[in-house]
Amino acid sequence: MRIEYDRETCIGMFQCVAEWEGFERDEDAGKAVLVDGEEDEPEKFVREVPADAELDAKFAARACPVDAITVYDDGEQIIP
Repeated sequence: MRIEYDRETCIGMFQCVAEWEGFERDEDAGKAVLVDGEEDEPEKFVREVPADAELDAKFAARACPVDAITVYDDGEQIIP
């Protein structure tokens, strides 16, 4: 499973941080940070989700009020 995070879209509600430890607060920027995320293109970060964190990652994506987080499983988008 892979997660993609669009930092530019993020509005800093930090609901993802509450759902999964794969996100942290960046208080200075007022946006979340995808822990261990690699910048795929400007302000877009990706990482593989460990098997034991898949449910939490899905919750984090669903909790985002602006759909800045997308989850893919086997290349298919499963959460906007």
